[in-house]
Amino acid sequence: MDEREEPCDPVAVPAGLAEAVAGYRWARDRVGEAGAAVYRLHGRAGAPDLYLKNGTGAVADDVTDERQRLAWLAGQVPVPAVRHFERTADAAWLLTTALPGRTAWQVLTEDPDQHGAVVEALAVALRRLHAIPVATCPFDADHRLRLAAARARIDAGLVEEEDFDEARAGWTAQQVWQAMQALLPLAPDPVVTHGDYSLDNMLVVDGVVTGLIDVGRAGVADRWQDLAIMWSCLGEFDPALQAQFLAAYGVMVDEPKRTFHLLLDEMF
Repeated sequence: MDEREEPCDPVAVPAGLAEAVAGYRWARDRVGEAGAAVYRLHGRAGAPDLYLKNGTGAVADDVTDERQRLAWLAGQVPVPAVRHFERTADAAWLLTTALPGRTAWQVLTEDPDQHGAVVEALAVALRRLHAIPVATCPFDADHRLRLAAARARIDAGLVEEEDFDEARAGWTAQQVWQAMQALLPLAPDPVVTHGDYSLDNMLVVDGVVTGLIDVGRAGVADRWQDLAIMWSCLGEFDPALQAQFLAAYGVMVDEPKRTFHLLLDEMF
């Protein structure tokens, strides 16, 4: 069992879901929950591992968004298959397959010799995602929509200022907001984005990305929405990996856009 999982008792699920999860060993996934409760279901004889994500209130909307995006992305990029989905007035349950591989973060942490291969794979996977024709995508993730959501979170006191990146340690959410406004407007460069293209959301096997997970924010946005987040993640390991990633993807640094999207990410 992954060290970032915590064994737990099965939780109550809707009647329509009970048979699909019967007989599994449950573990709570403590990484990347983003407000939802996430469980890995292990070990039923002859059946693959599964993931179950559950949320209530606004998080139920996020879980619903992810289900819709998984259905649309299927067959275009490697994403988990939806096994079951239930939605009530205040809750949502999403059951998906578990894809093979370790997260890119795990590989970079555990296998330093694989750093170069992993970075190349991340760039290849992102180019594939960004090559999907924008006109076919029904989901809008434009930065203007996210700015409106960010403003609402600031006004509601929901931004976790203590979790800001080191570069903005001690800032207030309002200071981040003002810094973003100073960088607008941005020249549009729309692609189909993941929305949270981070090391924990990419699964890797033998130098190949085998899965993109947590796709609830996927939609049409500027390519730097994805590039900036991965660039920041790789900086935790080695600045040389950041340069390698951008070169492998095939883009020069756009400092205003990179900064803007890192600022925007602080709001969520």
